[in-house]
Amino acid sequence: MEVMPLLDALFRWIHVVAGILWIGLLYWFNWVNLPFVATLDGDTKQKITPELYPRTLYWFRWGAAWTWITGVLLLLLVFYHGGALFDSPDVGWGLSAFVMLAVVFLGVFIYDVLYNTVLKKNDLLATGISLVLISLVLFLFERWAHFGYRGYVIHTGAMFGTFMAFNVWFRIWPAQQKIIPAIKSGEAPDAALAAMAGMRSKHNTYMSVPLVWTMINFHTTTVGAGSRYWLFLAIIVGWGVVWLLYRKAAKVPGF
Repeated sequence: MEVMPLLDALFRWIHVVAGILWIGLLYWFNWVNLPFVATLDGDTKQKITPELYPRTLYWFRWGAAWTWITGVLLLLLVFYHGGALFDSPDVGWGLSAFVMLAVVFLGVFIYDVLYNTVLKKNDLLATGISLVLISLVLFLFERWAHFGYRGYVIHTGAMFGTFMAFNVWFRIWPAQQKIIPAIKSGEAPDAALAAMAGMRSKHNTYMSVPLVWTMINFHTTTVGAGSRYWLFLAIIVGWGVVWLLYRKAAKVPGF
């Protein structure tokens, strides 16, 4: 038995299972838990929060970690070792490709600074600038680094996934480590900290639907190959779907 196909299957299996765990809990937090918590009084929150959320956040953050780790391993195996990054045999690794990989894995720090400063409180401006930056990145993937369709689609997903995993481990989880003890003690949690954690969780929810499109990149080549605008459209449609689901979640009643 060849080792590479075995590793490919194993990494994909772990990636999908961990992704289901992570994103399933993400949707639970945003579309089930948020409307539910709004109905609770202070004493009930004080009892439920320290018992429920640490358990949930354990699976949430480790689901995120294993999804990201196996995603990177699949990039190495399929796109770098397997040669699926470029469509043309005349195109190879160069400075532009390495720069775009830096954008994928280090661009999270630019994202973090932007959303801690100028884009912190203006959702409309944040959405507009985000779309402009995503469009620029897609252009550079295709026209400058000459990634093939599958190459730039999966690297867009890797960029979103890196942003999302960063939010979980370095923004949401540290914030919850302060918010949960405050609620347990009957104190009001830091409002700015709670708002930041909620915003990053919302960002992750919006990125998650386009991310799934990028994960199935092999199965979208007939539709999307030939133009990065199909991926850009998928991102916009995905964001629209998430917006509608937020509105729906707020209206789903209990008994």
